[in-house]
Amino acid sequence: MPGSPRTKLTVLLAAFAAAGGLWAPTGAAATEKTAETATAGKPAHRVTYDRYSMMVDGRRVLLWSGEFHYFRLPSPDLWRDVLEKIKAAGFNGVSLYFHWGYHSPAPGVYDFTGVRDVDRLLRMTEEAGLYVVARPGPYINAETTGGGFPAWLKNVPGRARSSDPGYTRAYREWLSHINPIIARHQLTRGGSVIAYNAENEYAANTDAAYMQDVQKQARAAGIDVPITHNQCCDASWTPTWASGQGAVQIPGVDDYPQAFECREPDVWGTWGEGVTERLSDDAPVYAAEYQAGAIDGNKAGCEGCRELTGPNFMKVYYKSNLITSGATMFGYYMSFGGTNWGRLAQPNDVYTSYDYGAAITENRQLTGKYDEFKRQGLFTTTVAPLTKTDPAAAPSSDDAAVHTEARANPDTRTQFVLVRHPDRKTDADASADLTWNAPDGTYKVPVRVKGRDAKVLVAGYDMGGQRLAVSSSELLTHTTAGGRDVAVLYGTEDVPGMTVLRYTSKPTVKVLDGDVRSTYDGNGNLQLDYDHRGLARVLITGGGRRPLLLLLGTEAEAAKFWKSGDLLVRGGTLVRSAKITGNTVHLRADTDRATDVEVFTNASRMTVNGAPVPTRNTSDRTVIGRVPGPAKVRLPELTGWRTASEAPEAAPGFDDRTWTVADRTTTVSPIKPKTLPVLYADDYGYHHGHVWYRGRFTATGEESEVRLNAITGKGGIYQVWLNGRYLGSAAGGEQKDSDAPINPDPGPGNFTVPSGLLKKGETAVLSVLVENMGHNDDWTAEDTRQKQPRGLVGASVAGAGPIAWKIQGTAKTDRVRGPLNNGGLYGERTGRHLPGFADRSWTPASPAARQVGPGVTWFRSGFRLDLPKGHDVPLTLRFGGGNGAEHRVLIYVNGWNLGEYVTGGPQRDFTLPAGILRQRGANTLALAVVAEGQATVGPISLNAVAAHRGGVPVNDVPSPGRTS
Repeated sequence: MPGSPRTKLTVLLAAFAAAGGLWAPTGAAATEKTAETATAGKPAHRVTYDRYSMMVDGRRVLLWSGEFHYFRLPSPDLWRDVLEKIKAAGFNGVSLYFHWGYHSPAPGVYDFTGVRDVDRLLRMTEEAGLYVVARPGPYINAETTGGGFPAWLKNVPGRARSSDPGYTRAYREWLSHINPIIARHQLTRGGSVIAYNAENEYAANTDAAYMQDVQKQARAAGIDVPITHNQCCDASWTPTWASGQGAVQIPGVDDYPQAFECREPDVWGTWGEGVTERLSDDAPVYAAEYQAGAIDGNKAGCEGCRELTGPNFMKVYYKSNLITSGATMFGYYMSFGGTNWGRLAQPNDVYTSYDYGAAITENRQLTGKYDEFKRQGLFTTTVAPLTKTDPAAAPSSDDAAVHTEARANPDTRTQFVLVRHPDRKTDADASADLTWNAPDGTYKVPVRVKGRDAKVLVAGYDMGGQRLAVSSSELLTHTTAGGRDVAVLYGTEDVPGMTVLRYTSKPTVKVLDGDVRSTYDGNGNLQLDYDHRGLARVLITGGGRRPLLLLLGTEAEAAKFWKSGDLLVRGGTLVRSAKITGNTVHLRADTDRATDVEVFTNASRMTVNGAPVPTRNTSDRTVIGRVPGPAKVRLPELTGWRTASEAPEAAPGFDDRTWTVADRTTTVSPIKPKTLPVLYADDYGYHHGHVWYRGRFTATGEESEVRLNAITGKGGIYQVWLNGRYLGSAAGGEQKDSDAPINPDPGPGNFTVPSGLLKKGETAVLSVLVENMGHNDDWTAEDTRQKQPRGLVGASVAGAGPIAWKIQGTAKTDRVRGPLNNGGLYGERTGRHLPGFADRSWTPASPAARQVGPGVTWFRSGFRLDLPKGHDVPLTLRFGGGNGAEHRVLIYVNGWNLGEYVTGGPQRDFTLPAGILRQRGANTLALAVVAEGQATVGPISLNAVAAHRGGVPVNDVPSPGRTS
């Protein structure tokens, strides 16, 4: 929209008000307008912003959020577990994609129940106290099938992510369902949604009218919080959506400086410096997606990705971004990755695990990255002056090997100084003295940067009732309780530290623990000198201020602290919440062993997860409780296996009368078939998993070769039978970015017709089983990507006449588990994967002992669990490794497809989320083994990843069986 920023914002405000919107920008450009209504009696809040930060009811907010994908965790009670862990790490926000294809199996059909209940999800974010950046696309990418588009969109004429009428009707339909849900959960109505992200990384082949309409649909649905966008990915892609038609209110930047080569975790900065740029003078700097993990496209394993983006990277890059750019809005991708269960995966970059090397593992365990997020998150969400800063003169360093940058709050004059190596990639050890002209005077501050590290130091800060003049230690957090202040500062192990506090007269300093030296210069400066070693405790009283308990520790010690409201807690694997009632402190906490938990309050009693624990009070007015560890966990062996082979579709006499006739001669896909009829699975409504083809022709006796082409997506295969004789398998094709413009021979497979197999004049049957590995993303907004077909694209038999084809995929959509759960295998169509299937006639045999042949073989077993109540025991299914021909195994637990094991792949452990898994009761395990030849799957076992006393209550997720 043309015009000056003032004009632009004023016009937008008027337009949004006319549409019923209540949001308004702040500052000179416009007058704030307050939301007047709230939902269900909840207090409404006003959401505004200026060039520095967002504001809620006029209070500045530094938005520190982590990405979470509800659709990658099919157990809604565990959503609460992850959200509480995100909150406990110091995050005050969560970024949520909403997956169109996950909710819509067919045009006009939408499901927001069960594992798709996003109303419930947003209620949980409110209860957890997390702001939400809602990201409903319509396109989300996220390495998920179709980039979040429903597969049926491939049959809609017109380019996706454009103003084409066909696509417009489709995306408006999606937004008409998801936007009202988001709208009623906005902060302006008493909910949690603080911002709405329009589209996603929309920078190639853009259509401004489409971008504008996405926002128009949001406003018409009552979205009145600021609208954002996340710019990506190449400098040559100029749209930022900061001005002109389609402009958003707060444009942001996606940045992945480490790229995604998890095989080389020591290589830093592959994709640049990672400093978020300001895109608008009227809005905060927004790091909308900042790298917090990596896609494992080269199958290095998630631990390599966690190392690539580990704590050292986080310290150097996140802190540099905070101070260099002055950003006050952050979205870290991912905080928890989750699982590509069912057919959620996009085929090119990911497999079943979407662990992503995130701070919280796929099995919901906390890592060293979690500790670093907590150190930074507690700081950024505690220290209010960070929400409004300008560049400032940095302290001078007497050694060029130590680099400094600074920002300062123009109102409080609080300074924030970044200390790091000039070359962020070096692992050198450098020391320097800084001459720091701080608000309270000039100080000489010794610093040391040991290895790949960076520090944000604070000066001139009113820390509760205290005045922090300068410190070479980093501030974790502080609080006020019981008439005194408590503050935690930390630094690198064995590196000296210095902190100066201001007083009007000489205070009394009592070192309660550790080695801390203090001096008072008579001019108001109390200097503390110490080494960062363990945890030192210093009690400071008098001097004209209320008492201060100062805790000085290492990075490892800092990671032991938790903050819930005004309460500071030390110890435990996880502290979810803390509150005081009378003289009792109540904790919700997890422990992986018996341990002490200390709360910095003068209460005398403690309960943990509702149960009282033994306590003792300390001389520095804290209470320590002894918390028990977990009970012993016993897991059953997987026995009682039964097996049955399948692929009756390969037999010439198989009854396929109910199958779909494949006789189309045209397709909306820009990739045209090599032969007719069109055999694309999506064109016949079969969108996920395996698809069977059966082609009949009259034999001439001269047939020499079956010639096929199939597109499966990366890693897929197809298998071929002729008159019931197995001819072999071939790798499916994919459309690559480098193909110009279309691969003319995708997924070729030529199979010799055995001599004498076909007799002249008789009907022959060609059977082909094709696996769809998922649908391409559409990150460049091109139909050749989005509408790339799946299934056969060419089929002929040399020497034969015309072939009449039929096709069969998923028999019907599982109404509870959703459209991505199962495909078109015979066993999937007849319920072999479901609880209650009658398998008593099957042959007793285990996957470790039974050799399978080419085609499909099923194994089923049942097991009972009796995991201790009040515990969190995440389990995986572990494959011990088989032998023989290449094979892949679809894993069904209680009817839910929880992954695909592929021989030679990076993954042998598959997450079994509680809820899907009955923690106390009977469970059904079914495996569909698709082998390319003779093979043995090998041993399979249950594995306990961890055991914690605590967790959240988890109810069983409905898992209807064969008789339902």
